[in-house]
Amino acid sequence: MQDTLNVKMNEYLPLRDVVFNTLREAILKGELKPGERLMEIQLAQKLGVSRTPIREAIRKLELEGLVVMIPRKGAEVAKITEKSMQDVLEVRRALEELAIQLACGRITKEEIMKLENNANEFKKTTKTKDLVEMAEADEAFHAVIYNATKNDKLIYIVNNLREQMYRYRLEYIKDEKILPTIMKEHEEIVRTIKARSEKEAVQAICVHIDNQEKAIRNYIKSI
Repeated sequence: MQDTLNVKMNEYLPLRDVVFNTLREAILKGELKPGERLMEIQLAQKLGVSRTPIREAIRKLELEGLVVMIPRKGAEVAKITEKSMQDVLEVRRALEELAIQLACGRITKEEIMKLENNANEFKKTTKTKDLVEMAEADEAFHAVIYNATKNDKLIYIVNNLREQMYRYRLEYIKDEKILPTIMKEHEEIVRTIKARSEKEAVQAICVHIDNQEKAIRNYIKSI
C-alpha cells in the first residue's frame, strides 16, 4: 500500500535517485502490489517531493520492467507473469553458460577467493531473514563470475538482465526451504570454477537456474 512508503533521504544521491530507490524497493518487497496504480500526485504528497522526480522514477522503473504504462490509465506496478519470467530466464541461461565458460579460463586467484567469500556471505545473510540482503549477496556472488569473464559487453548485458530478474529472485528466496539448496549450488559452482572444468561448471549453473525457474513458476501459479 502506498501509505506504507517512507523516503530514505541520502545526502550523496540526487533526489530523483532517492525516489527511484524508494519506489523500487517498495515494489520488490510487495509494499506496492502488482497491478497497483502509481498516482504521481499521491506519491509526491506521500514522499514530500514534487511530481518531477516521481515521473523520472516511474520512467526508470518502466525500463526495468517493474512498471507498465496502461493507455488512458497511466502507470501501474507490473504483474508477475510466467511468460515474462520465461523470457528473461531463457536469455539469462544462455548468457550465464557463456559467462561461466569464459570465467573458467580467465578467473584469477583473487577472484576465486572473492567468489568463495561471497558464497559464505550469502550463507550469513540467510540467518538474518532480510530478503534484500540475501538477494544482494546472491547478486554479488554471480557478479564475480561475470566480471571474471573480462568481457565488458557481456557484463553489461547480464547486469541489465539481472535487474529484470531481481524481483523474481526475491520471490525465490522467500521460501526458507530452498536456501540450503542454493548454498549447495553455490558451493558446486565454486568447486567447478576452481577446477576450471567448463563442462561441469556449465552443468552447475544450469541446475542453479533450472531450480530457480521451477520454484518461481510454482510461486506464480499459486498467486
